[in-house]
Amino acid sequence: MARAQTNGAVEQTSADLSAQIETLKADVAELTKVMGDYGRAQKAQLGSAAEESFESAKQKGAETAEYARKQARDAYAGAEKTVRANPAASVGIAAGVGFLVGLLASRRS
Repeated sequence: MARAQTNGAVEQTSADLSAQIETLKADVAELTKVMGDYGRAQKAQLGSAAEESFESAKQKGAETAEYARKQARDAYAGAEKTVRANPAASVGIAAGVGFLVGLLASRRS
């Protein structure tokens, strides 16, 4: 059998393959860099969204707490007004509630 002359073709194919591998390495490095940049951008975006949600919840909590304080002050003022208007009835109701609480507490012990 005759042997074909392939030494030059093998060297050229090897050089092409080496060039393609170098190109592939560069592409992978660039892709890695782009993915890292994308991950950092996503982290910053999610951090910003979380911070906005936290601030919104904090503000809503403060508003709710202020509303609850106002309701408590109004209820206290209403109860005080009722006690001042009807002191005898208030003392009687307080004594009755105290008696019931004492009765229930003694049964649990």
